[in-house]
Amino acid sequence: MSDVTIEQTGDHVALVCLRRPPNNFFDTALLGALADAYEAMGRSDWCRAIVLCAEGKNFCAGLDFAGNARQDIAALYGHAVRLFAAPLPVVAAVQGAAVGGGFGLALSADFRVASAGSRFSANFSRLGFHHGFAMTVTLPAVVGTQAAAHLLYTGRRVGGEEALSLRICDELVDAEDLLVRAIAFADAIAESGPLAVRSIRATLRQGLVEAVRLAMDHECAEQERLRDTSDFAEGIRASAERRPPRFTGS
Repeated sequence: MSDVTIEQTGDHVALVCLRRPPNNFFDTALLGALADAYEAMGRSDWCRAIVLCAEGKNFCAGLDFAGNARQDIAALYGHAVRLFAAPLPVVAAVQGAAVGGGFGLALSADFRVASAGSRFSANFSRLGFHHGFAMTVTLPAVVGTQAAAHLLYTGRRVGGEEALSLRICDELVDAEDLLVRAIAFADAIAESGPLAVRSIRATLRQGLVEAVRLAMDHECAEQERLRDTSDFAEGIRASAERRPPRFTGS
């Protein structure tokens, strides 16, 4: 089975699913397949909206630094830019954790549906690392500059109810209703004129792709620089050992 699958639900909504349970760690291949799916639906004659979902306990835990620390980040972000450039609106159904780059992936969607048990964390600083996935652009746009700075500096976890108050998610539903509600959200979009929705979305997102590309260029450079530090190595060890990190600033 592919790590990314597409299923038609209803007349005009595509269910695009990540299938690397339980944590759905991504890499260049997975993001490339996801971007391919988005672009294929953008070219289809039936799809008007996408629901992004994931199989397993967690929506997405980002890049597995412990198992894939030398991933080519520039190549990975090349596919991430394609997600932002795709033409159709996306509703993300976020179960469990959206952590690090997984939080960034959730923010790449137009809307997010979550439950009280969902949790979001931009945990990069807790790894001794710079944030990525264009969260320089997307997180302040959603929560505001002050709240974004607090989340990025501390890497703290945000539960579903707080996520709703911060506007990280657009709806909070019971966990068992999460996917059904995300599909209903997308169906409501798909009932509008498809040419109008694409046009309105393009207007609202004018300049976003270039801003995202520039942000990821800078984020990538900072991540490459910090990846060779002692603090990053300590952050990865501490995360794997489930203990507080002991950073030295080196």
